[in-house]
Amino acid sequence: MTLNPIRGHRRIALAGGVALVSALALSACSPSAGEGGGNTEYGFTAAEQDPSSAITVWVDSSREPLAQAFIEANPDITVNVETYDGGSGGSGSFQQKVALFDQSGEGWPDVVFSTQQNDTSWASKENNGVQAFAAPLNKGLLDQSFLDGFTDGALTPMTVDDTVYGLRNDLAPVVLWYNKALFDQFGYSIPTTWEEYKTLSDKVAAEHPGYILGSLGDSFEAPYVYYWGGEAPIFQVDGDTFTSDFSAPNSEKVTELLDHMLDNKTLVADSVFGSEFVSKYKDKLLAIPGPAWYSGALFQNPESLNYTAGTIGAAAPLSWSDGEKVTGNVGGGVWYGSSHSKNLAAVAKFLEFVTSSDKAVELASGLPAYQSAADSWLEEQAASNFYAGDFADAVSTAASSVWQGWGYPSFSAETAYANIVIPAITSGQSVSSTIEEWQTEIRNEAQVQGYTVD
Repeated sequence: MTLNPIRGHRRIALAGGVALVSALALSACSPSAGEGGGNTEYGFTAAEQDPSSAITVWVDSSREPLAQAFIEANPDITVNVETYDGGSGGSGSFQQKVALFDQSGEGWPDVVFSTQQNDTSWASKENNGVQAFAAPLNKGLLDQSFLDGFTDGALTPMTVDDTVYGLRNDLAPVVLWYNKALFDQFGYSIPTTWEEYKTLSDKVAAEHPGYILGSLGDSFEAPYVYYWGGEAPIFQVDGDTFTSDFSAPNSEKVTELLDHMLDNKTLVADSVFGSEFVSKYKDKLLAIPGPAWYSGALFQNPESLNYTAGTIGAAAPLSWSDGEKVTGNVGGGVWYGSSHSKNLAAVAKFLEFVTSSDKAVELASGLPAYQSAADSWLEEQAASNFYAGDFADAVSTAASSVWQGWGYPSFSAETAYANIVIPAITSGQSVSSTIEEWQTEIRNEAQVQGYTVD
């Protein structure tokens, strides 16, 4: 991690509490539940509060400017910013580091940003006698009126037994991004279903070989964009039971679609964030199903595709002609406050700032999860005239259409795909040839995490 300390002083008083609950096995290095004043006003046993203490904030590089904006707006609060990978690609770095702090009984950060929604499943639970890392947010730490300001359903993945443990940074529904200039040039119609998308791939392959309709080279794309958006039940959880069914009809339809388009070369195995993607495909990317945050991460990014205004549009997400009008979701990062923090007042102020302030709109690369911030962001995007078509309607439609059949267990769908499938398709193999090994890998991960695999 890179440490960037910036000093200030906090002047808001907050009632003191006690140290965290710890296991007897850790009692030699951890404070016990019996120490301190027993403050549980926020729904958990809080550490003894020190309103002048610094807070340590973990962010990925993309969220660092937002953390710095908080520091500039709150010079009286001491903040130490540490950058890490954000758990991207299902690395598990957040969980691994917290487990080490749980063992030592100290060192926890006060706020953490994670790219993985599934972190809630472990961060909300006691670990070997040490209370859950994530602080409950709707038991008094944050006002309910503030929490009610999030877009409907945005906090559902972070809610366990009616307790909210994290705040969604952004919504990441999948839409169909398309190159209007190329569609006009080729005379094609924008597909509205997965079937039309497949048919279009054959036309493109025959009439304009070399042009592409998507990529499978990143760990999130096939699982979250295609299988999730295609209502394929390969990653589901019900309590402590996990299921992964690649033989279900929708699962098989998605697999066949991917193999068909890999075969006609309209889907490629290159990463959209790879160094060669821009040079190879900037002028040949006809369309790509992808999350709302592609807007800033790819299309308006000077270090990526960086299209000119009016080139790219967003259309409503693809769905099966005989299915529901639903879509997938790729991330949507989460902010967690630590139950071990000694300055919960500063933590609360930070969480509100990074999700709902004007800076949260200004620095957003995708659709903010806080409704007022989302409205402002969509208005700004529309006013910029950068995107062709009705950008706001397409993104809003997708945001309210995410398929609810996907699960949020304590591990990521990305790791098995990255380990098994990406190497295979990069070497020219089909997705279907990996299914048995891929499914086994997913189920093994579930068992290691303690799930009953059905």
